[in-house]
Amino acid sequence: MPPLFGWVAASGKLPLEAWILFGLLFLWQLPHFMAIAWMYREDYHRAGYRILPGGQTNGRFVTLQTLLPLTILLPLSILPAYVKQQPLIYGAGALLFGLVFFSYAARFALCKSTSAVRRLLAASIIYLPLLFVMMIVCKG
Repeated sequence: MPPLFGWVAASGKLPLEAWILFGLLFLWQLPHFMAIAWMYREDYHRAGYRILPGGQTNGRFVTLQTLLPLTILLPLSILPAYVKQQPLIYGAGALLFGLVFFSYAARFALCKSTSAVRRLLAASIIYLPLLFVMMIVCKG
């Protein structure tokens, strides 16, 4: 919601661009959070925090909550190139970044190893700033 509030405060309007930004941030946070939740699930459990549903030994919930948002994030991230907010070079970069992010999520979904979840978390941390830098550079 902060991007929407900020956009309205700055412009007095709520255009499609604001909703795209909101969608990007909302969908990005789900795989990011799932990586953190899976990585530290035992610590959260010992501390008494219920981060993941009980009895999640095979991680189907985590897999769904990781991959589903990314399947929506990928086309949403290239949408600015098609609504003329960004040039097509942005769309190519966003597609590349999104596919790399998705590949790390898919690896995590397949094996649920410590190394896979760490790579997914790193990919999520790198993805969003890269996407925003690409927006800024291509807009200018």
